Amino acid sequence: MGDVLEFPSRQAQGLAYLDRQLRDLLTAKGADDELIDFAAAQLTRIYAELSASEQYSFSVALPAGLGSSEAETLRQQIDNGLEGLRRENHALMVRLVAQLVLAEVRLFQHERSN
Repeated sequence: MGDVLEFPSRQAQGLAYLDRQLRDLLTAKGADDELIDFAAAQLTRIYAELSASEQYSFSVALPAGLGSSEAETLRQQIDNGLEGLRRENHALMVRLVAQLVLAEVRLFQHERSN
């Protein structure tokens, strides 16, 4: 069986979810459309940068004479380790993105009121 392609991508699904949550939260807080659109645009921009930073790529030179079974085991261990790191980093980065968007929204509001 071949690879399964998801539509929309997980990245797009995640961004759509965050966008909805942000818009709902700001609407509930009484924000106007200009503020909500600004916040959503900031979220989209920052989330795109985050997603681009998560595209890990590197190579490992395996020792000569390593059997295919051993090489596959090593590849799987590396994949699993990287996925664990990606998940941990992603969770941290999403929290930081939320804090940054909130700070930028506050600054936007402050600059609008002056």
